[in-house]
Amino acid sequence: MQKLSLEALVRQLLQQAATASASRSADTVYGGHEHVLRQTVIAMVEGVVLAEHDNPGEATVQVLRGRVLLSAGEQSWEGRAGDLLIVPDARHSLEALEDSAVLLTVAKLP
Repeated sequence: MQKLSLEALVRQLLQQAATASASRSADTVYGGHEHVLRQTVIAMVEGVVLAEHDNPGEATVQVLRGRVLLSAGEQSWEGRAGDLLIVPDARHSLEALEDSAVLLTVAKLP
């Protein structure tokens, strides 16, 4: 069994995002390309947008810190720390409305 402090990781990734050229940073905390399930903590500086992209499988976004906006077509959902957003099965984007960190969980489709 492994234990990981998401709070500590969020602090570290937000510090990295503040100085990164893309103003974001990420760390896969479980799984990876060889697994069905993958969990990644993503930190983004206010105003950063993960451009519209396809959904690789079933996915959720748990907001760990800050506020984000998940958009798909004409619909959008705002999430705050503690919220869980279900990622629609459609092209979507994610914007940091303030310095934010999320836990992206993806179960890739076969």
